Amino acid sequence: MNLKLYKPLCIFDLETTGTNVGKDRIVEICILKVNPDSSRESKTWKVNPEMPIPLQSSEIHGIYDEDVKDAPTFREIASKVVEMISGADLGGFNSNRFDVPLLAEELLRADFDFDLSKFKLVDAQTIYHKMEPRNLGAAYQFYCGKTLENAHSAEADVLATFEVLDAQVGKYDDVPKDINALSEFSFHNKNADLAGFIGFNDKNVEVFNFGKYKGQGVKDVFKKDLGYYGWLQNADFPLYTKKVFTKIQLSSKF
Repeated sequence: MNLKLYKPLCIFDLETTGTNVGKDRIVEICILKVNPDSSRESKTWKVNPEMPIPLQSSEIHGIYDEDVKDAPTFREIASKVVEMISGADLGGFNSNRFDVPLLAEELLRADFDFDLSKFKLVDAQTIYHKMEPRNLGAAYQFYCGKTLENAHSAEADVLATFEVLDAQVGKYDDVPKDINALSEFSFHNKNADLAGFIGFNDKNVEVFNFGKYKGQGVKDVFKKDLGYYGWLQNADFPLYTKKVFTKIQLSSKF
C-alpha cells in the first residue's frame, strides 16, 4: 500500500435519488474502511429513501423502488454508519462536492451531528483531474490497467476508487502519501461549509459566496443585518450550511 495512514480511511460511495444535496436521499451506501495496518472491512447497505426514486436515477445505478421497499431507512442504519466512520478520515470520488455533503445532510436529518473539522477529506477525482485532466472508469483503466465492471454500483465504485487512490500516490512523486497533506491537495477551493456557499477570504475569514452580500464577511453581515440570518435559516439551504451559519452567528455576539 502506497498510502501512509495514521488512522483509518473510509472510502465511501453513495447511490441516490438525484443530485440535489439538500433534497435527495441515499438509496445505497458502501463504505470501505482501510486501517493503517492495511487490513480492510467493507459494508454495503441498501436504503429506503422514503421517497420515489426517479426513473432517470434508477436507470443510472440500477436501483428501483421495488429494490428498496423493504430496506431500512437511513435513520435506522445511521448509528452503524457513524460507528464505522468514527475516528477515521473520509475519501471518495467526487466526494468533496457530492457524497460528503449529502451524507452530512442525511446524518443531520437522523439527529446525528456531523462536524467537518473531525475529518480529513480526500477526493480521488480532484487528484485525477489535477494530474490527468476525466471519470472513474477512465481513471481505473489508466491507473490500474483494469476495466470497471458494474459501474454505478456502490460496491464496485468504492473498491475501484480505493485502488485508483492508492495507485495515484504510488505513481506521482509530487502527490503526498499521508492523508493530511493529501486532503489539502484534493481540494479545489476550501470552503467553510460542504456545499460551497461560505468561502474564506485571504485573511481566512468566512465570506458569502453568493447573493447580495457576496464577498462580505458573514460575521460582519450578521452584526448589521440579523434579519438576513433569519432568512437564511428559513430558505432552502442544506442543513450543514445552516449549521455553519448558526455557529458564525453565535460567535458574532462576542
